[in-house]
Amino acid sequence: MAGCCDARKEGMNESIGMGTWTLDDIPWHRFDATKVDPDLVTVAKTASLIEHNAADYASYLRSVFADDEEFTAAATAWAAEETQHGLALGRWARMADPAFNFEDALRRFVAGYRLPLTATESVRGSRSGELIARCVVESGTSSFYSAVRDRTDEPVIKAICQRIAADEFRHYKLFYTYLQRYLASERPTRLRRLRVASGRFLEVDDDELSFAYHCANHAESEPYDRVRANIAYTGLVARTYRRGHVERAAAMMLKACGVSADGWFGRVARSIAWMHVQRHQRRPIPV
Repeated sequence: MAGCCDARKEGMNESIGMGTWTLDDIPWHRFDATKVDPDLVTVAKTASLIEHNAADYASYLRSVFADDEEFTAAATAWAAEETQHGLALGRWARMADPAFNFEDALRRFVAGYRLPLTATESVRGSRSGELIARCVVESGTSSFYSAVRDRTDEPVIKAICQRIAADEFRHYKLFYTYLQRYLASERPTRLRRLRVASGRFLEVDDDELSFAYHCANHAESEPYDRVRANIAYTGLVARTYRRGHVERAAAMMLKACGVSADGWFGRVARSIAWMHVQRHQRRPIPV
């Protein structure tokens, strides 16, 4: 029996890519300040806080899936990788902007933005809904870091984003695998799955991203303007994308909803996603 459990744990660890890289694997010595894009520094600062906050997400997931020991262990390991992403991005941001204080920005962010850690049921209405939402997030982050990797010529952030993008794709596969189990028992309609996914996709306008941008890029004495911060951050992020990145993310999201990306609905959805990104690209960035 112990051997069986060990084998299951090994399979779980392999599926989420545990131990695939550490901070020591990043070629920090290759940092080239002449190739740093200031806009990407702003984005990296913000992303470092969001990624590092994964421990709170893991606590929430462990509460929602309290009786699923295998998944809660996987969620804990997932959060450790996400935290490492935050540390890598924060370290690079400090190299690019020595004035950036990652620890102070993280303190402000954690103090001002909290997840529903005491929840015992998913805010998405079901466990399958929660896993669909996680698939949406991992789709977006995988495509985002791929887009940053393809945009920049700075060697260190390119290496970091290459590794993070690969991790996020594995994380998508992890949540998608568990999703299949809960779909079998909960049987949500395809329309319900699409509603959850579209709702999570539109949460790019929520307070988490906006407040992280504010804490990472503005002094503590400056007042927080959620709308202004959101326009600034989403605009900068949108400018990193090419159409291929967006369509790949949309296809992954549709897969989680049981919809083919190549059918007529999938083609329309991918086009709408790209138009949504283009709209953010055209908006002027507040200074």
